[in-house]
Order: sequence, then C-alpha cells, then structure tokens
Amino acid sequence: MSSLRRLYDDLRSICVAVVYPPGEDRDVLLDQLKRIGCRLKVIWPFPAEPPKGTDVIFFQVSQELQGSASWSASAVEATLVALSDYESPTTLKLLLDTSAHGVITRPFRSSGVLSTLVLARSSRGYQERLQSKVSKLEETIKSRRQIEKAIRLLSETQGLQEAQAYEHMRARATALRVTVAEVALMVVDAHEAMEKLGLGKPPRGG
Repeated sequence: MSSLRRLYDDLRSICVAVVYPPGEDRDVLLDQLKRIGCRLKVIWPFPAEPPKGTDVIFFQVSQELQGSASWSASAVEATLVALSDYESPTTLKLLLDTSAHGVITRPFRSSGVLSTLVLARSSRGYQERLQSKVSKLEETIKSRRQIEKAIRLLSETQGLQEAQAYEHMRARATALRVTVAEVALMVVDAHEAMEKLGLGKPPRGG
C-alpha cells in the first residue's frame, strides 16, 4: 500500500507536457492527467524542439518528427509517450525513430492513461539504470586498457617486469591518493609528451 502511495505522490509531483492539437481526444487526455494530479503544460502548434523543464512529454506522432533527431528518447531527458492517430507504415516508422517509452492510439480513453504513464516512467528508469551500468562497464574496460598500456611502457622504458610495473603504479596511486588508472594515464601522457619532444627512451637493446 505504501508503494502505491509513493507512486501517486510521484505522479502528482511531475510536470507533463501535452503536444497535441485541440479537440475531444486532447480533452480526454488532459482531464485524466488532471485527475491524476500532474502539473500540465499544453503546447500547440507542434514545436521544433521538445519542451524543456518537463518530466513527461505526450506528443503527437506527425510528419513534423521526420528527420528530427531531437525528438528521440536518447536526446530528451523526459519520458516520451507517443500519441498516434493512425497505424500506417509511415507512422510506425516515425514512432520507432523516437524510441518512445509508451504509446497511446486514438481514440484516447481515460482508462489507459494512468497505466501507460506508470509503465513509461518505469521503462525510462530501467533504461537509465541500464545505461549507467553500460557506462561503468565501458569506463572499466577503458581503464584496464590504459593500465595494460602503462605496464607495457614501463616494461619497455624502465626495464621492469609486468608485475613490478603494476606494483609500482599501485604504490604511487596509494601515495597520491588516486586510482591506479589515473597513475596509468600519467605514465601514458608523460611517455607521449617525451616522444613529441624527441626525448623518448628507445626500447632496451635498441
């Protein structure tokens, strides 16, 4: 019961923009969003850019979206809910291009607005968590490659074994209160700077 209360409290705190032409369908949508307790912004005609300062955007799937990269879930911080008039191949293509988190098709009914809003917000949250994990994984891989490169450079220029090179960087990281990856970056940057100055030490036996 407490989770349900938190859900409604969350929905009452969000700002929802509705980008759709005047008419009965829009009235149905606005009435239901008002019942939920959302703060509303009604926008028409169709803007060139998605409205700023909103948590959720309900928007008409129309030709104005064609070729516009700004109306995409990857480019907008808000949750996107598409409002589709037809299910033609062109409309479906535009819908796919937006990567919307939810969709409502005409005729709009009040009974489907809340569930679509909740699921769209949940989908947006899941995507954000997934992207965060991907970003951390990419950063880990990047750091590991940087460390491996620094170990190789220390082995070639300082005559250290790979284990010794790593332990040296780890000790310096502890002393400097930084990560091993940051020390590795210092090693790589220093080596590249010396090479640009023509002062790079040749490999052993060179």
